[in-house]
Amino acid sequence: MNSMLVEYARLLKAWPGLVSRAEAAEPLVSDCLVLLRHIEAHDKVADVGSGGGMPGIPLKIMLPRLDLTLIESDQSKAAFLVATVARLELSGVTVIAERAEIVARSPLRDAFDAVCCRALAGPAVAAELCLPLVRPGGRALLMTSGLAPTGSVARRLGGDEPVRVPAPSGLRERGSVVIVTKLEPTPDRFPRRPGIALKRPLS
Repeated sequence: MNSMLVEYARLLKAWPGLVSRAEAAEPLVSDCLVLLRHIEAHDKVADVGSGGGMPGIPLKIMLPRLDLTLIESDQSKAAFLVATVARLELSGVTVIAERAEIVARSPLRDAFDAVCCRALAGPAVAAELCLPLVRPGGRALLMTSGLAPTGSVARRLGGDEPVRVPAPSGLRERGSVVIVTKLEPTPDRFPRRPGIALKRPLS
């Protein structure tokens, strides 16, 4: 693990409430790097529900040219993101302390080459929160447990058939990434109002 990733892991451990055990930070950081091969062809990337900056900050450290937006509604976690970006002297990073449903109604709708998330929510919920931010032709990269969102859910959001790709790491031996390519703009009714996707996931 390079020195910036090590420093990032140290910052994660030092901030209350970001990792459950001090020794868990390094495996979490390494787990994020399974997205590298999927993200390296993209320039403008968003991380939805970024939390402590995963997977966005490790990807930015490894790919400094990325134009990265971190979206996190929890004010304490967003404060950590701002402080960490400054401490690591990462340029080209924007932190937005707002819910994804609100950001998707802003000029950032359809704006990103790729939108990623890690442990955000179930697959159908993650797809509804991420795909509206992806430009047509771009991709949502969902590090999420459970089955991939169905093709009918993806199509309702403007996406192609989801593809699940194995992405094992030291933390998740059977880890995978669900990739949804966006074919057309997401219909205006999505995402639904804040909290509705989680209460009533698309099916």
